[in-house]
Amino acid sequence: MSHETGRADAAQDDEHVVLGRLTSPYGVKGWLKVYSYTSPIEGIFEHAEWVLSLRGEHFECKLGQGRTHGKGLVASLEGISSRELAERWAGADILLPKQALPALAPGDYYWYQLEGLRVETLSGECLGQVNYLFETGANDVLVIQPSEASLDDRERLIPFLPDGVIREVDLGTGRMTVDWDPEF
Repeated sequence: MSHETGRADAAQDDEHVVLGRLTSPYGVKGWLKVYSYTSPIEGIFEHAEWVLSLRGEHFECKLGQGRTHGKGLVASLEGISSRELAERWAGADILLPKQALPALAPGDYYWYQLEGLRVETLSGECLGQVNYLFETGANDVLVIQPSEASLDDRERLIPFLPDGVIREVDLGTGRMTVDWDPEF
């Protein structure tokens, strides 16, 4: 599974995924601090063309330079050459057109593809839907929120373990089948 994206709740739409966010200006020459949702975090710099989204306004831009700075990242963007311009875009989401994402091997998924899927047990009981995912040291974890069709109102944490807990992902029908005891 690719961790290319980890946020579907920001400015993501049907055509874009959110790669990260510009958090605050860095220095006086228009650089900005970057919070990346990619894994590894430097993966955000593999994409040279970004769409910035802030308060409904979109701005297509090109990455000038990007580098690690301490435990974080900083970037310069073409067209943003002063601290004042950088301040205007602080807080903007960094979007990428979905068609620009690298193709994945069969059985691999981007997080955004899994979010919203209906989760059912092997016997067809609905546990809810995938709300979001997060990383742990051992594996990724699905956070399943209850839905109108779910058998109860419990939130569940299910490890994303293909060929183990995760038995089938069908993006066409929007369903994931899991080998999971509903009591957990």
